[in-house]
Amino acid sequence: MSFVNNKRTPRNQPAVMPQGEVIANFKQYNEALAYVDNLLKHNFPAGSVAIVGSDLRTVERIRGKVTYARLAIGGAVTGSWVGLAFGLIFGGSSATTQAEFVSASAGIGQSVVIGAGLGMLFNVIRYSMSRNKRGFVSQSSVVASKYQVQVPAALADQARAVPDHTAVEAK
Repeated sequence: MSFVNNKRTPRNQPAVMPQGEVIANFKQYNEALAYVDNLLKHNFPAGSVAIVGSDLRTVERIRGKVTYARLAIGGAVTGSWVGLAFGLIFGGSSATTQAEFVSASAGIGQSVVIGAGLGMLFNVIRYSMSRNKRGFVSQSSVVASKYQVQVPAALADQARAVPDHTAVEAK
């Protein structure tokens, strides 16, 4: 790995594949993280370590079924937060008496209820009018089948000398 410094790469520069020596291979990302944590606990330079995943796949996990009730509840929650924000910004006043406080609180409460109703309506109509209706809610993630821990060739022996690691050493 050619590391000029340990600072983060600016966002406008493209990511580069690290060049170095593979010191450990893992099948699970958590195992690679534990290995790197162990290296760092033994004062290995953090900016010199890279975890490289290969054979990437997209995994989509189904979280639940889409129903109009679920859409309505989600819209109501979002709409009530928007209504609360509007109520606090436009309906709040510096109440000096108890009657003014009750009046201001009622106005904020009305904003929350109206926001919840509009949120429900908007969410249900938006889903009804969409062409690509999916009957489920899912979460996508990218998973690798193999993870390698790499360090610059000059630091490979130092990394291998770190005690108590359970990694499968690279050949």
